[in-house]
Amino acid sequence: MFPATLFHIPQNLMLLLDRGAIDLLKPLLAQATGMPIVASENTATIALVLVALGILGWGFYRARPFGKLGILAWLQSVALMSPWLLFFGLFAAGIYLNLVAVLLLLVASTGLYIYLGRQLRKAASDAVLPRPDAAEVNSQSDDLSAPDSQPTPAKQIIKIVTAPPATNELEIIPVPVEDLKAIKGIFGIDTFFATETIPYQDGVILKGNLRGDPEQVHSRLTASLQERLNDRYRLFLVENQDDKPVVIILPSTNDPQPTTVYQKILAVVLLLATIATSLETGGLLLGFDFFNSPTRYLEVLPIAAGIWAVLGSGEIARRVLANRYNVRLSWPFFIPTLQIGCFGAIDRFESLLPNRKVLFDIAFAGSAAGGIVSLLMLVTGLLLSHPGSLFQIPAEFFKGSVLVGTLAKVVLGSALQQQIVDVHPLVVIGWLGLVITAINLMPAGQLDGGRIVQAIYGRKIASRATLATFVVLAIASLVNPLALYWAIVILILQRNLERPSLNELTEPDDARAALGLLALFLMIAALLPLTPALAGRLGIGN
Repeated sequence: MFPATLFHIPQNLMLLLDRGAIDLLKPLLAQATGMPIVASENTATIALVLVALGILGWGFYRARPFGKLGILAWLQSVALMSPWLLFFGLFAAGIYLNLVAVLLLLVASTGLYIYLGRQLRKAASDAVLPRPDAAEVNSQSDDLSAPDSQPTPAKQIIKIVTAPPATNELEIIPVPVEDLKAIKGIFGIDTFFATETIPYQDGVILKGNLRGDPEQVHSRLTASLQERLNDRYRLFLVENQDDKPVVIILPSTNDPQPTTVYQKILAVVLLLATIATSLETGGLLLGFDFFNSPTRYLEVLPIAAGIWAVLGSGEIARRVLANRYNVRLSWPFFIPTLQIGCFGAIDRFESLLPNRKVLFDIAFAGSAAGGIVSLLMLVTGLLLSHPGSLFQIPAEFFKGSVLVGTLAKVVLGSALQQQIVDVHPLVVIGWLGLVITAINLMPAGQLDGGRIVQAIYGRKIASRATLATFVVLAIASLVNPLALYWAIVILILQRNLERPSLNELTEPDDARAALGLLALFLMIAALLPLTPALAGRLGIGN
């Protein structure tokens, strides 16, 4: 049972939903709890800066074995993070930068990031195709016939869409001669007419002319390749930097690796931590610390169960779609947090995706399921709300989201003009679920939103969307420390795009594109707060 007391809103949750309403809510919270609210932004800022510096140090340690390429990639991370480390480090020390200085830092870091990216691509091309000396040609030819030759770390960094200049393939192509002949034999004038063979990592790139529908051509070429060489190679149909179709052949040893035992242990630890933080979130929403009063678990269990329902529905839907397409997923790695219980889960693909449609369907299914469950709980809670409901929250709270504020106005009407609004607990649980779903729909990296953008618009647009999302979060972190947290998460864990599908040319249909745009719109509506003018027109608050 939920206690029939004034609904207590934790400060961290307010920071996430609407920082602008904090000053208005503090007197109400102090009166409700009987305790003063102490700001802890400086402590959190110092902790975030220290964590970020530790991550950068760990990144440097991991980048050193890759030589120049690794250091350049690490410097890109430093270029993106340094303005905000400087800003928040000075902020913690009591030194405040004005907006002009912050913008100058952003422009400088962005320019440095672009310059380092160009140097990285140049160094990558040099690393992939070193010019062999005349004395090394014979030894290289012998080595290239070995089927168990391994790529150097530098070669593993190069993006799959980057094609090096043509050279003498007999000297440096790592594919055995017999396999190369079999690979060339699968092409024809009615599928893909290969005109040039270029070495790439431990496989080859074949340039030429596509003769037919990409999906049908890829299916025929894949079947011919398996018939000749069994399951030893994978065939990718992608676009090069000139937006022209090319075929890439890579050994199956490059396929995604299954989850290791240590990763499974980490997944279990994160799951247990998420269960604990969900219970703690329920306690904070009810006005007490669950960790100090574990015997009151029956009170927090309904809120925690609502959070688990959102997370579970998303995971189930994602795995149902993956099983339908014979795609293996790793164990989910949940991201626990005390603010809203959990920020969602990271699921890694353990097998190659056949095409971009499958990438869209799996990414969209998880967010759609979690969003639908959250919306149902929110709308049901609004419909069940009435004077005397178990929870009472300030009307200003509904200004924290365009989506929630609009729905609340439609259902509750003039009740939002009062200072305190009586609501059903499902309203708060549904809102938490929407926040979790919306965070995972941000168009960045390997988040569901990033995968959706990559599936619909391709890798170039997805890469730009990831950078734009990071910049927006970095700017938002000036007023919301949690935005800085997510900027760091995206930069360190989620900035890389999903690896290309086997058939990267076939785009999702218009229906999927429309659903993707709808999901991104709802994400913005859920996270974007109402402006004072719009809140006034809707009659929310005084």
